[in-house]
Amino acid sequence: MSTLFDQPPSQPRPEAAAPVISSVGRSYLRLHLTPEVGPIRARNLLQRFGDVEAVFAASIRELEQTENVGRKVAEAVFTARDDDRVNGEIEQAASRGVRILCWADPEYPALLKRINDPPVCLYIRGRLEPEDGVAVAIVGSRKCSHYGLEQARRFAEGLARAGLTVVSGLARGIDGVAHHGATIAGGRTLAVLGNGLNHVYPPEHLELSQRVIEHGALISELAMDTAPDAKNFPPRNRIIIGLALGVLVVEASHRSGALITARLAGDYNRESFALPGRVDQPQYCAGTNALIRDGKAQLVTCVEDVLDGLSEVGRIMKGELTAAAQAGGPEDPAPAPGESPPAQVLAELSAEEARVLKAMTVEPAGVASLQAQTELDPGRLLSLLTSLQMKGAVRQLPGSLFVRKNG
Repeated sequence: MSTLFDQPPSQPRPEAAAPVISSVGRSYLRLHLTPEVGPIRARNLLQRFGDVEAVFAASIRELEQTENVGRKVAEAVFTARDDDRVNGEIEQAASRGVRILCWADPEYPALLKRINDPPVCLYIRGRLEPEDGVAVAIVGSRKCSHYGLEQARRFAEGLARAGLTVVSGLARGIDGVAHHGATIAGGRTLAVLGNGLNHVYPPEHLELSQRVIEHGALISELAMDTAPDAKNFPPRNRIIIGLALGVLVVEASHRSGALITARLAGDYNRESFALPGRVDQPQYCAGTNALIRDGKAQLVTCVEDVLDGLSEVGRIMKGELTAAAQAGGPEDPAPAPGESPPAQVLAELSAEEARVLKAMTVEPAGVASLQAQTELDPGRLLSLLTSLQMKGAVRQLPGSLFVRKNG
């Protein structure tokens, strides 16, 4: 089994000084590592008890009264409070230059947190940046045609040059070429693995994984030493789509795992795109063509089609905002499909999001101005602005200016 650490480590970055895990993250990691406790049960426990510390202070009887938590799971949670596996996991992560983020951490990706089953904890090798909130996933079959490989690289390069982060799964075929294309273009890319970060799979992508680290991050929800296993790959697809605004399927047969990711896009309110393939090569593209035929994905032939399909975010990337929008005038265009005016989302805003929105008007404001008004860290502020854009309360203008929608 090849490991990422057979290679000399890359040059240390300033981010290396950040702690491996936050103080509250330790308790979340303990819950994350508890057998039979996945994201849904974890969320139910937190909703019932208020916070993660209260979960571990509860009795078995109290725990088993939680929705979808029976006696066996309650005993596992109760026993986990004395489990020393957490310290060993953190030590492994530290030795490999891996950070562990939990739901409570401000760096946890805002888009991913909005799906109904986000991982309780994420292992990160590399770095996440605020701009990764504007990302597109590119997926496809491992067994693909030369045409498919060429197109995956073309789209990845084009999207990266447009300023979007490319997300994929580091698998053979389309995934690997997508990561490669993004790095060639000098853009950012995130690879979500179906194994722990002590391993790289497939082994021939060892060098590529290092390039991904340099241009973004390797990401997993699995414990550090979890070996590659077929059962872990379908669940990781929800993370791929959860990190992105939409997913592009380049080639997929009827039985391709890439179709799982495409179906999840609809469940998670993300856009779906598909590149049509040759009808005389169904072994490569029957699934992709079926997505288009059944209206489950938008047909695309170029990067501009993807940007158009991303509505306002895509228009920003293409620099096609109207003069009225650039001036921040009162004639605000109607929200794109799936967006909501601020009046409908205020109840869903966090205290920090509401704080940022309060500081904004219909006049464009830069990050420095908003930072001065909100006294928030620049990275945190950019993350909140991305979240507000996704909720339809804020839009970004050229020149890194932001304006409140609908006044």
